[in-house]
Amino acid sequence: MAADTMPQRRAYMILSMRIASMLIVDVRRTDYEGGAIRGSLNIPAQGFWWNRGMLYELAYKAGMEWVVFTCGSSSGRGPRCAGWFLEHVRNTAQDQEMQVMVLEGGVKGWVKAGSEYIRLMDGFREHHWRQLFAQEDGNADFVVPPDVETDATIDGSDEMAIEGGSLERKRRREE
Repeated sequence: MAADTMPQRRAYMILSMRIASMLIVDVRRTDYEGGAIRGSLNIPAQGFWWNRGMLYELAYKAGMEWVVFTCGSSSGRGPRCAGWFLEHVRNTAQDQEMQVMVLEGGVKGWVKAGSEYIRLMDGFREHHWRQLFAQEDGNADFVVPPDVETDATIDGSDEMAIEGGSLERKRRREE
């Protein structure tokens, strides 16, 4: 079974406006760096097959309308795991209501979509994405808009800290 694609913009609207219950499942493993879409659950693809029943039970009991899968680019692991999950939802659980989809563009596409999307990420690390995009497509010019909090400046003098539920930039102390 193949899952349909969830347009990036729709996922953004659902997350930012909280107009529906949606769970994003990020199936990255060794490349689970640089940040994740806010509220996503990391279940690496390598062990997903054995965990699909448990994920269904959690999503069902939480009343999730949408379960959206992503990986780096949503062209390999994400669609494969979404297909396994969709097969479980429809054939094993006999659930015809839960929507199972794959996020358009994956986490890389989410980051490339710009600052409004990056604001809905936890643990965003600008340096990671800049380096990744430079390696993949020679685009070393990836720049995060100044209104987005990142993990570090180019010289590494800043770091991010979570305090009181919000992400704040702190100056490192010289020791």
